[in-house]
Amino acid sequence: MREWVFLVSLFLAIAQDPYVRQREDMVREQIAERGIADTVTLRAMQTTPRHLFVPPEYISSAYDDHPLPIGFGQTISQPYIVAYMTELAAVRRGDRVLEIGTGSGYQAAVLAGIVDTVFTIEIVPELASSAAERLKRLGYRNVVVKTGDGYAGWPEHAPFDAIVVTAGAEHIPDPLVKQLKEGGRMVIPVGPQYLVQTLMLIEKKDGRVDTRSLLPVRFVPLRRE
Repeated sequence: MREWVFLVSLFLAIAQDPYVRQREDMVREQIAERGIADTVTLRAMQTTPRHLFVPPEYISSAYDDHPLPIGFGQTISQPYIVAYMTELAAVRRGDRVLEIGTGSGYQAAVLAGIVDTVFTIEIVPELASSAAERLKRLGYRNVVVKTGDGYAGWPEHAPFDAIVVTAGAEHIPDPLVKQLKEGGRMVIPVGPQYLVQTLMLIEKKDGRVDTRSLLPVRFVPLRRE
């Protein structure tokens, strides 16, 4: 029932959305044509109104192929990177996902359109508060926002089927690895602050932790309390 209500409210919003064409172009040109093939991810990117997750002065650039500032030294990630990380996480209906770095709530919204519940942590109180209000207003009832230090994760709700970290960590946080379910995946940028980092995929399987380096990225630093 909850999923049906969410889908109805979302489709009603999209029906009145003047940015549908821009979003279609974004998904086709920036995402699908660059190799993202997972239909679940593509549908989530198609139905999430990115222009409602950026400051008003950047709405006209919301579907451009680059990150945008959202205040407090933070950014909303480039659409392709959001799609790429979502595809890597391999999330599906019924999953419980942890996100570190809520920002404006966009990545959480993309995940929420796929999974059962998204738990997301933001260290900047103003961003956490505004993201929680925005997500609630837009009908995302399956996202739980917390203000705090994401390095420690959210052990009360662990283990998670997937963890998506949207800030650059200098190393892979051990608490997050421990909170990842067997068979789960974590996607995280790792490297020095304000320099080029490496997007990494961490998988727990058969009692071991496998780590794979994927591509160079540049994220804002993972802040600590």
